[in-house]
Amino acid sequence: MRRRKSSVYLSNNGYALLLLTTLINVVIISNMNAKLMLNERHILSENAFVEIVVWLLSSPLSKSHHGFKYRLALVVNGNCVLGYDNEAGKGDHKHIGEDEIPYIFTTPKALLEDFWNDVDKWRF
Repeated sequence: MRRRKSSVYLSNNGYALLLLTTLINVVIISNMNAKLMLNERHILSENAFVEIVVWLLSSPLSKSHHGFKYRLALVVNGNCVLGYDNEAGKGDHKHIGEDEIPYIFTTPKALLEDFWNDVDKWRF
């Protein structure tokens, strides 16, 4: 698994890549104890970044069989082209473009490895 260096990239015309999205993450997890485990943004190029957020929960979400809530996204040109998440009621799945595909969660480490392997397949 290759790690990306986090940084703010300013293009020649002065626009910050980070302005494509909100700088503050908005997360609402009500009626449950949750501990933020990972909250990272990795700038991959002038037009692409990855955002990774993983929470440890006191109990599994509906349709999930583990104690984690997560969202991992690859954003290119302002569009989410790849995403992994486990939305309550939907369970573990990933998005590749417009397609939603079931994902088999095993461990947080495997989740990150699978995601970065998919990111490595994109050309941007």
